[in-house]
Amino acid sequence: MLILRLLFILAALSIILTGAMYVFTRNRRYLNLAWQILRFVVFALLVFAALFVLERYVLTGWRILL
Repeated sequence: MLILRLLFILAALSIILTGAMYVFTRNRRYLNLAWQILRFVVFALLVFAALFVLERYVLTGWRILL
């Protein structure tokens, strides 16, 4: 869980940094990088949520059946 929090903190800092670099330089490359980082974070969040739901409901329900 700690690693996941660090991943999201680093991702947020990198999005803020690339956004600031875009504001200062007006180079679209930084905006594209921020967009890629945001897409990765959303994908990682969806995967984590799916695993959490799987663990919480499916596996505990399976344990009750056995």
